Amino acid sequence: MKIATFNINGIKARAQALPDWLDEAAPDVVLLQEIKSIDENFPREIFEERGYNVETHGQKSFNGVAILSKLPLEDVARGLPGDDTDEQARWIEATVVGKQAVRICGLYLPNGNPAPGPKYDYKLAWMKRLKARAAELMAGEEVALMAGDYNIIPQDEDAARPEAWQDDALGLPASRAAWREIVNLGFTEAFRARTHAPEQYSFWDYQAGAWNRNDGIRIDHFLLTPQCADLLRDCQIDKELRGREKPSDHVPVWVELDL
Repeated sequence: MKIATFNINGIKARAQALPDWLDEAAPDVVLLQEIKSIDENFPREIFEERGYNVETHGQKSFNGVAILSKLPLEDVARGLPGDDTDEQARWIEATVVGKQAVRICGLYLPNGNPAPGPKYDYKLAWMKRLKARAAELMAGEEVALMAGDYNIIPQDEDAARPEAWQDDALGLPASRAAWREIVNLGFTEAFRARTHAPEQYSFWDYQAGAWNRNDGIRIDHFLLTPQCADLLRDCQIDKELRGREKPSDHVPVWVELDL
């Protein structure tokens, strides 16, 4: 089973690039972030005609997450538990029903800039809620994963210029500490479980020629429960998409599970 995560930075802007990639890469399940669309306006037909079931948690002009799955989806839940007042569409989860059930959680973690400030406080509070949900997944001892745009640079090796991110919400010590608290519950970070090669990035800013200079960062991640990690075959970044016409500033990251 091939499962991908992709921050598309607007479904309208990626109306051609996303279907083209789906046709080429043929993932079984895709977790999308930043669809920037309310549910009613999401172009479901593009994906349904390719055999995908579609579940969305949208928001007008901002945020928004979705799941595309060629397998049936059950027990769909929207919104990260822990704060009933949070109206931002950043979390969706469902059980993918195949030969073995897999709980799939798609997330778009807050950016948090400028830091310090209320946006950074929201980021850290969101991560506390994420840790609580992660702990539940671990306690359930099920095949499960949490994937998406975490807006976290885990280590200096995950940035071309780590010094440029020292005061940014993506690289601050408190951000990295909150990330480690979640990983240390017992999760496997899929990409680094497969390779420690340098210069492996999933995001390049649109500004200052970042793509041409490979001035990137790795902020799109898969965290796997032990039961899921036992099934891990591979994890790769589809870097070449960033060089195509009208790209997102992110590229897809995917895992292959032995299912």
